[in-house]
Amino acid sequence: MVGLLGRSRAQSTRRLDKPLAHLRGQRGGGTHRRGPSAGPRSALSGHSVAGQVFVLQVVIVILLVLAAVVALVLQVRHDSTQEARNRSLAVAEMFANAPGTRAALSAPDPTAVLEPRAEAARKAAPVDFIVVMNTDAIRYTSPNPDLIGKKFVGTTAPVLAGQPVVENITGTIGPLVQATVPVKDPDGKVVGMVSAGITTAHVGGVAEQQLPLVLAAAGVGLALATAGTALVSRRLMRQTRGLGPYEMTRMYEHHDAVLHAVREGVIIVSGEGRLLLANDEANRLLDLPDDAEGRHVLDLGLDAATAGLLSSGRIASDEVHLVGDRLLAINQRPTDLEGGPSGSVATLRDSTELRALSGRAEVARERLKLLYDAGFGIGTSLDVTRTAEELAEMAVPRFADFLTVDLADAVLNGQEPDDAGTELRRTAYGGIRDDAPLYPRGEHIRFVPTSPQAHSLRTGQAVLEPALGEAPGWLAQNPRRTAQVVDYGIHSLITVPLRVGPLVMGVVNFWRSEKPESFDVEDLALAEELVARAAVSIDNARRYTREHTMAVTLQRSLLPRSLPEQSALDIAYRYLPAQAGVGGDWFDVLPLPGARVAVVVGDVVGHGLHAAATMGRLRTAVHNFSALDLPPDELLGLLDELVGRIDQDEVAEGSGATITGATCLYAIYDPTSRRCAIARAGHPPPAVVRPDGSVAFPEVPAGPPLGLGGLPFETAELELEEGSRLVLYTDGLVEDRERDIDTGLEVLGTALAGADRSPEDTCRAVLDALLPARPSDDIALIVARTHALGADRIAEWQVPSEPAAVGVVRASVTRQLTEWELDEMVFTTELILSELVTNAIRHGSGPIRVRMVRDRTLICEVFDGSSTSPHLRYAATTDEGGRGLFLVAQLAERWGTRYTPAGKVIWAEQPLP
Repeated sequence: MVGLLGRSRAQSTRRLDKPLAHLRGQRGGGTHRRGPSAGPRSALSGHSVAGQVFVLQVVIVILLVLAAVVALVLQVRHDSTQEARNRSLAVAEMFANAPGTRAALSAPDPTAVLEPRAEAARKAAPVDFIVVMNTDAIRYTSPNPDLIGKKFVGTTAPVLAGQPVVENITGTIGPLVQATVPVKDPDGKVVGMVSAGITTAHVGGVAEQQLPLVLAAAGVGLALATAGTALVSRRLMRQTRGLGPYEMTRMYEHHDAVLHAVREGVIIVSGEGRLLLANDEANRLLDLPDDAEGRHVLDLGLDAATAGLLSSGRIASDEVHLVGDRLLAINQRPTDLEGGPSGSVATLRDSTELRALSGRAEVARERLKLLYDAGFGIGTSLDVTRTAEELAEMAVPRFADFLTVDLADAVLNGQEPDDAGTELRRTAYGGIRDDAPLYPRGEHIRFVPTSPQAHSLRTGQAVLEPALGEAPGWLAQNPRRTAQVVDYGIHSLITVPLRVGPLVMGVVNFWRSEKPESFDVEDLALAEELVARAAVSIDNARRYTREHTMAVTLQRSLLPRSLPEQSALDIAYRYLPAQAGVGGDWFDVLPLPGARVAVVVGDVVGHGLHAAATMGRLRTAVHNFSALDLPPDELLGLLDELVGRIDQDEVAEGSGATITGATCLYAIYDPTSRRCAIARAGHPPPAVVRPDGSVAFPEVPAGPPLGLGGLPFETAELELEEGSRLVLYTDGLVEDRERDIDTGLEVLGTALAGADRSPEDTCRAVLDALLPARPSDDIALIVARTHALGADRIAEWQVPSEPAAVGVVRASVTRQLTEWELDEMVFTTELILSELVTNAIRHGSGPIRVRMVRDRTLICEVFDGSSTSPHLRYAATTDEGGRGLFLVAQLAERWGTRYTPAGKVIWAEQPLP
């Protein structure tokens, strides 16, 4: 405050010259003028504020210098003593543990051995003495030969107990620090003692050496401090004009009297936004706390607009602000326009007469702002319930104390409601409190015909009930509940129908309790406008719900409802649709001949009905292609051609809804060999979790997405240990807007790691680690744990290419089936294999091999090197042959042919009894 008023005085010399001259006349008489030309002599005068400050600062500097010197001397002496203790202890322990010391103590003449060693160590250390003694404290060595053989002076009892002792004593050579340590034999017994000591004078003296330098530095510091203090005092003298404390007090008293007598608020704010001064009128108008001065303007409890203006320091002219129940006209100017201190001065005038006009303008502004905010805050999601809740959040408490939204169940399900229905469900509730006796959220409400809600539903018009206690139609809805509502304090209601064109979806109820004023016609207009905007968003959400439900229903119908039974894989899966809409992710598990299983997962880029329908077409195509028992790369090639044809058809029809970008991964696992053949078309790679819990992402060649055409696909062969887990997934699991695919794969690998997990546990762990809060894409996840068929369930025979071999095969089959306890299947199995082997010998080529596999069915397979496929035909009564495959088809549950790189396999399956 002194500095601020002093600088203000320097800028306003014309106004203050007369009071200052009057004060100077009181001090010394005459017209002698004191000012900056008075020089250092005035600054050093003890009568002025500047002189008193100068003397005080010089005294403080001298005291600080003396304290620093004393502290330095004490610290150096302490450090010297500590150094002596550390050095003597280290030398004593070194000599006690030195090689030969313990042996010399037991020699016939210890002094002859130890004396030269001790003297050499003493000079090298350096210390003033090293004394070696026996357990009776009799010296064997000493720098003074006269002391050898005499008793050592010092504390030795703890040393004989095995503990070193460091002590300060006054010996024959003066004050010293000595350390005594034990000499122990290998068993820990003390056999002697060693003491080393150094006089404090030999490690001290540093303080005396540094004291002249410290005093010289102190003198220089005192001179610099005195010069600086003189400069500060001169500046203070210029600002105070050489006034003494009494004169300055009189001047400030005059200023304060004038400042607090005016009927206009005056406040001074620093450049940092802190309140420096506020007169009585400003304290009254702003209702400032008692400790306001010195606090930041933003912390004084003022409204945001007024506090922002006062803390900004900007120029303002007659700005009107509502502060409490007063309208204040504020003028503000900065104080540094002509080189003064940074800050601002503001004056405040009470303009309460403008309050009525400002209040009406404020109400209109708030209503416009409410409608503006509603345009952005309502309808942020395509969810009917959430949109209704957003309406409640927007209107409470800015417009109503309570708000309820009642919708028809059909609207919540995405359908158009029945026009004649008056039964609604309470969908959203918002209020300043939660204990209001209104119908709770989720309850079905049937409105009586006399109620305002029923009237709105019938006519499509809003209803205003300014006094609920006097509204018989509303009171008849539920006399007990309506009485509770009135007793609670809710006194006014506006009911507005949620209408889009002729479609009425429900009603919105605005309730008032805190404000004593009832809703009026202007409030009714605002409520209608607010509900009209919300109705469009709710109708959009309803339409989206309908389309989304249709798409989800279609997609669910196209995905597998249950997985087929098979023994090769234990499978768990998860399918999660995206929040934004139904997508085209899909998966399937397909049993194949020979106990093999195919697992497929795919993804159609995009969302909506088209993606779901396309996914169904691709899944059906994979089902059909898998029946051909093709390798994975060939199956993907056929699927690629199909997608290309679908795209061409879509373009020809002009729809433009192509599906280029579909991906697929197809894997076939054979439990008899534990081998898995995998090919992928633009799909993320699979993961393999070994039985020990380690995770690997096998190198499977990445083919192009389906539909591009022209590029081949490749099959990778993997050998999986029994108990391995094969993990297939779509890109929605590992990639989203906030995470790239590399990061996703790293997190997936971490989540998969771990042994002894079931597929279900693995699915849960993966989704816990990777599932986003709102998935932007569909997620399909399959975890398949592998099994292997043991050798005891497989039988194989090599068959020579001669008819006589058929009998040998029949005999081998009979023995194997007897061993498997399947005697009742011997006849049919012999017949099936006889026909298949005979066909292979007659029409195929070698080598020929027969294999029987006992799984869920009994599988008979005949391998040969020919690629010619047999065909089932119906022989005439006169034909001698052609009935073999017909018999196989009649006796077996299924039969067929599949091709291998070395030829083909004809197989047949029979159900086990």
